[in-house]
Amino acid sequence: MTPEEIARAMTGVLATPAPGRVEALLPSPKVQNHAAFLHRLPNGALACAWFGGTLEGKSDISVYASVLLPGAASWGPACQLSFDAARSEQNPVLFTAPDGQLWLFHTAQPSGNQDECQIRMAPLAIDPADATRLISGEGHFLDLPRGCFIRAPLVVREDGAWLLPIFRCVPRPGQRWNGSHDIAAVGVSRDGGRSWSLEPVPDSTGSVHMSPVTLGNGRYAAFYRRRQADFVHRSESTDGGRSWSAPAATDIPNNNSSIAAIRLNDGRVAVLCNPASAATSASRRQSLYDELGEEDGRPDADPEGGCSPIWGVERAPVALCLSSDGGNTFPERLVIEDGPGTCTSNDSTDGRNKEMSYPWLLQDADGTLHLAYTYHRRGIKYVRLAADRIPPAA
Repeated sequence: MTPEEIARAMTGVLATPAPGRVEALLPSPKVQNHAAFLHRLPNGALACAWFGGTLEGKSDISVYASVLLPGAASWGPACQLSFDAARSEQNPVLFTAPDGQLWLFHTAQPSGNQDECQIRMAPLAIDPADATRLISGEGHFLDLPRGCFIRAPLVVREDGAWLLPIFRCVPRPGQRWNGSHDIAAVGVSRDGGRSWSLEPVPDSTGSVHMSPVTLGNGRYAAFYRRRQADFVHRSESTDGGRSWSAPAATDIPNNNSSIAAIRLNDGRVAVLCNPASAATSASRRQSLYDELGEEDGRPDADPEGGCSPIWGVERAPVALCLSSDGGNTFPERLVIEDGPGTCTSNDSTDGRNKEMSYPWLLQDADGTLHLAYTYHRRGIKYVRLAADRIPPAA
């Protein structure tokens, strides 16, 4: 599809292209839409949040959300949820706290300087006059070091502490961020989000977008995107998320693009991602933000003591990878959608970008699977799969 064809299809209307499969392109007033996140609202509706604007890193990038009411034939209109005119507001995460309060967490950074990013937390409410709309309240920045980024949802520990998966874009004095020293960490709040501490994951340089999954009995597995574009990595906690092992490679290739992980109703671990890597691709780009056109005389961060990030590997296909052994191996894989996946440009208007990336997924009690992902940087695509479309456990 061309950018114009995608734009015309961004109506939010549900279609059934095949038995057991429902699709829609979500409505948005923006030419760039990226980083979908799905969340079930307290009233049973499904919300999808993302960021939109002209170009990732620009200060006109803000958080938006659309709501699909139970039984509805289409998604509701896009609602703007963040309003900082000086920062690029990205990577929304929705969270329903134990007391029932709905919260929005998102990142906010000046230009492409992820090492200067802060995390904002704001209350959300369903519009009492229109249940297809969300309303955001006054927000505040978390008291965490600059450079903290998010992508995955919070976990509530058995003692009530909130665990926020974080990847830390560590500042390098006099150098421009390029991902070379990013690490994984967990933000911990013991007072309902009012104050936070940061606990790094050991030996995690290059492992980002930490996505924890409960395995039961106080055990968690966490899965990571890799700056080195080699493999999805995995670490484990056996003490309820208080400490984590060092990340180690799984058998899923990774292209230095986002992943999402959940535990399915049948106990299997599902990772939704682009199973591609630098080993099988020659596509490269200089950095994530090399198209912003903003003057910055600093050199790129020196990889010494860190890693050498790889950018530009194709972001396709979108595939559901399934594990029956707690996420150690993923022998079953279902391709959701395939295509060129070209991502050497972030531009959403000229047709060069053909990525299908940054996926998210949820499962209902009846086994229905809900997926959302970036479609050519122009739109957010929603896919619903009936339970019988998911490969059974071996």
